[in-house]
Amino acid sequence: DNTACTSATTSTLDSTGDFGQDSSIAIGADGLGLISYKDDVANADRLKVAHCDNTACTSATTSTLILRPSWETSITIGVDGLALISWFDPIDMELKVAHCSDIACTSFTSIPGSAPLDQSGGKVGRFSSITIGADGLALISYYDIDNRRIKVAKCADIFCSGGSVMTTLELGSVYPSITIGADGLALISYQTAGDIEFPTVGGGLLKVAHCANISCTTTTSSTLASDENVDFETSITIGADGLGLISYQAHPTEDLKVAHCENTFCAPYFRRR
Repeated sequence: DNTACTSATTSTLDSTGDFGQDSSIAIGADGLGLISYKDDVANADRLKVAHCDNTACTSATTSTLILRPSWETSITIGVDGLALISWFDPIDMELKVAHCSDIACTSFTSIPGSAPLDQSGGKVGRFSSITIGADGLALISYYDIDNRRIKVAKCADIFCSGGSVMTTLELGSVYPSITIGADGLALISYQTAGDIEFPTVGGGLLKVAHCANISCTTTTSSTLASDENVDFETSITIGADGLGLISYQAHPTEDLKVAHCENTFCAPYFRRR
C-alpha cells in the first residue's frame, strides 16, 4: 500500500489446487505483474504463468505453459518486452528456458531442445535464476548437481534458443541469485557447502561472485557473512544507490537478514587509492 510496504493488499490468484510453489515475479512491458510458478502435484507440477489484470494484481489471467514437471522457476523481461522463464526439468534433469510469445505469456515461441544451454549431459539446472545482461541477452545461474557447483549460461539470442556455459563457481556453491549491477556486470549471490544432490538445510557461507565481463567468463568471489551460516536460497537485487542488497536466512537462528554491498564489486576489502 506504500513504498515502505508497512501494509499490503493480498490477493489469491490461483486457488483450484495446491499452487504457487517456486514462484518468481517480474513487471511486464505493460506495467503489470507476470508471475511464473509450479502447478500442483496432481497436475504433474506443470509450469504456469499468471498475468496480473491490474497494478495491484487483485486478479490475474493464468495460463499453463509447459505440460510436464517444472521446478524452481525464474522469470525476467527481455529487451523485446517479452518474458523469458528458466526452470529445472526433473525428468530430463536439464535446465530449460521458454521465450513467451506475447506480453501475457499465454504461450511460448522457443525452448532449447536437442541442443540445451548446458550440453554437459549431466544433471543440471536446479535453482535457476535469470536476468538480462547489458548486451540484451539473458544470463542464467543454476546448480550443476553432478559437479556440485553453480554454473552460468549465456543465451545466444533474445529468444534463448541456444547458448553456452560461460563459467563455473567454486565447488560446493549452491542456491544462486543473479542480477546486473550498476557497472553493467552480473552479481551472483550464493551459499557454499552444497555438496549433495539435493542440498538441504545445514548452512554455508554467504558469498557473492562479481562477473569480470558482460559474458561472465570469469568471476571474483567474496565472503560477506563469515561469522554465521546461511540456510537455503539467497536473493539479490540492486538498490537505488547502485549497490547490491542480498536477503538470506541465517543459520541456526533462522532470522531474516539483509547484506548491503559496500561497492559495485561487493568485495569487503576493496578500496580506491
